[in-house]
Amino acid sequence: MQQLIELYKQHFGTAPLKAETLAKAGSNRIYVRFAGSNGTVIGVVGQSEEENRQFVYLAGHFRSKGLPFPEVYAVSDDGMRYLQQDLGCRSLYQALEKGRTAGAQYSEEEIALIRRTLCLLPHIQVVGAEGLDFSRCLAPRRFDTQAALFDLHYFKYCFLKTTDLPYDELLLEEDFRKLAADLVACGKGHAGFLYRDFQARNVMLAPDGGPWFIDFQGGMQGPLQYDVASFLWQASARYPQTLREALIEDYLDELAKIASVDRTEFRSGLSLFVLFRMLQVLGAYGLRGYFERKKYFLDSIPSAIQSLRRQLLDGVCAPYPYLQQTLQELVDLPQFNTPGQAGEQPCGKGLEEHKSLVVRVFSFSYKKGIPQDESGNGGGYVFDCRSTHNPGRYEPYKKLTGRDEAVIKFLEDDGEILVFLDSVYRLADAHVSRYLQRGFTDLMFSFGCTGGQHRSVYSAEHLAEHLNKKFGIEVRLCHREQGISRVLPAAGK
Repeated sequence: MQQLIELYKQHFGTAPLKAETLAKAGSNRIYVRFAGSNGTVIGVVGQSEEENRQFVYLAGHFRSKGLPFPEVYAVSDDGMRYLQQDLGCRSLYQALEKGRTAGAQYSEEEIALIRRTLCLLPHIQVVGAEGLDFSRCLAPRRFDTQAALFDLHYFKYCFLKTTDLPYDELLLEEDFRKLAADLVACGKGHAGFLYRDFQARNVMLAPDGGPWFIDFQGGMQGPLQYDVASFLWQASARYPQTLREALIEDYLDELAKIASVDRTEFRSGLSLFVLFRMLQVLGAYGLRGYFERKKYFLDSIPSAIQSLRRQLLDGVCAPYPYLQQTLQELVDLPQFNTPGQAGEQPCGKGLEEHKSLVVRVFSFSYKKGIPQDESGNGGGYVFDCRSTHNPGRYEPYKKLTGRDEAVIKFLEDDGEILVFLDSVYRLADAHVSRYLQRGFTDLMFSFGCTGGQHRSVYSAEHLAEHLNKKFGIEVRLCHREQGISRVLPAAGK
């Protein structure tokens, strides 16, 4: 922190009036928001000098092209720290929350934000590639066969092998190489700057409305379809296919303004990259979920499998018969075709009995008392979340809740809440299983914290989703102090 403050003083000629360490995101970089007489800036401490210098170089290059990338004000002599423009706290992912939670029913306002973002992508890819020194990019510097095979092997070793599905290594490798060659061939007609992680979480909506772009330092030279697939087939977004089709046309219309494009050829390549991206994502979910035991990634596996199943029905994998056979056997595995979560079998005697039990989950503030059991049975569990780190103590989170992405990242990066919930899950799973076996119809769980806003809301959300997915039962979720209620229906309803 002190070295960042010194860099701030060197650049602005005075010490900052306030310094606030921000919650970590997906990387190990440290972010500090400095406030001074000239407004706010973000100080960054990176873990890699090479990665930091690439960020600084690309940010400067894209800004010189008139593209909305953050300005870098100062860099330390050793390249490990820098000061950059403050783009605020609201990402596109957060702005689309209502649409996601409403079953991917996006409003016109949300669709306009998505369209605005996607229509900037061809300018980043094509205009941004002009004069860019790709030799300065991090390895691999271009999307070639080796880069494609790296991600295909990532899927094989981190996901496919965990299922114990038997397959012929040589036949699968042969199809991997055919697919990799076809993917690389897409770049011969449409190559530019490949962002690599073009997704809603990496788009910021600054106070001026944005969008602005972050986390681009891993970019390389490669096919344009890669980023379109990453953005439109992002697993958590679940954009309706009709919306995807309209957005692809918007993207191609914008691309046609600055480069020649064969739409049929582009769409053919896009289908391959959608398949490739799904395998890549499953590899990441396998690593983060099965090996690192991160709940978010485990919970995301069923929807990713469903997306892969739809892609196989579209026939995109037909040119790779052994890969197609292997993926079809994968999506047909029993653990991916039950109401359970990511390979777990539902407990109890049968699905009909699962439907008879209703679980109610509450979040609340201890200041306002423990929720009453209205079923007439009494009892249930009350969990005190106040032993875990409270994001409500910090200004950026005071107006947010445990449903907001920034709070979720704060709690999960800190880790205390995950340890706490691990014990809750074991207790809840055993109790629900026993209630199903005995034919009981009501069970109640309540999570309390100081204000009923952050930790209790996060815990209630995650237990509700866990029980609904694992047992296929109806869960009624109520955030009492937020005035929010929703029903997670039983499987089949």
